[in-house]
Amino acid sequence: MPKAKIAPSVLSSDFANLASEAARILQCGADWLHMDIMDGHFVPNLTIGAPVIQSLRKHTEAYLDCHLMVTNPLDYVEPLGKAGASGFTFHIEVAKENWEELIQQIKSKGMTPAVALKPGTPVEEVYPLLDGENRVEMVLVMTVEPGFGGQKFMPEMMDKVRSLRNKYPSLDIEVDGGLGPSTIDAAASAGANCIVAGSSVFGASEPAQVISLMRNSVDKMQQAN
Repeated sequence: MPKAKIAPSVLSSDFANLASEAARILQCGADWLHMDIMDGHFVPNLTIGAPVIQSLRKHTEAYLDCHLMVTNPLDYVEPLGKAGASGFTFHIEVAKENWEELIQQIKSKGMTPAVALKPGTPVEEVYPLLDGENRVEMVLVMTVEPGFGGQKFMPEMMDKVRSLRNKYPSLDIEVDGGLGPSTIDAAASAGANCIVAGSSVFGASEPAQVISLMRNSVDKMQQAN
């Protein structure tokens, strides 16, 4: 099983001080910076795009884990590649017809391809993207409906995580939505190793303690297995 990666969601940070917020949370022990890119169409909210990624890249060498909640992810590949994105996670719901081309394009721009699925999407829909040479490197299991922060964790989504971990032992499996000290054990025990957390980290009085707690939970579950 791959190692723990804690990826605080920058959406919960102070956007007026993005560079310093990124530096602060990395100093607190974060592995990645999770970037929520929403187009106002696939999800109701509108957040950031390539210009913000490009601006942030000038201030950090961190892995920028970009989650594309957009209707046309192919349109974002070239601009995000130029901007300095590290990972590019697209939704299977909008890429059922062109995922092979999408993965190839993402890799050609030097980014790591990953696929996400909404709570209502069966986990079996991402299996074809995990077999063969042209495959994604990570699966993001949404534990809330995408598009809004601060939602309640959906424990029933852990069945998807367990299915993925059993079938693909070395896969990076990311969970996003409602993750924090009270829910991390459920995610870690199911087999998740990449943990996205927004308000529970950026809203904490001691973010480093929250990050450490989540990492320790994943490490402990890995050792137990």
